[in-house]
Amino acid sequence: MVGGWGMTGAGGEVLFEFHRVGTYLKVVAIDGKTGVEVSVVGPASGSLELLKRTAINKLRYVQTRDANKAPSR
Repeated sequence: MVGGWGMTGAGGEVLFEFHRVGTYLKVVAIDGKTGVEVSVVGPASGSLELLKRTAINKLRYVQTRDANKAPSR
């Protein structure tokens, strides 16, 4: 299943893609402003909201981590 729902929040719009692979569901979260994307995988029979929340948390973590990296010279 491929689809996307947009969510807006303090960080802006987040787009989602859903891919079912056997008994697993891969959720890709994409920041609408920066294009940064992350993915998480969980059981397809599990909670879709939990997977979406996990993907958003990972996206925010990656963005914070990248913002805190010192520029290399």
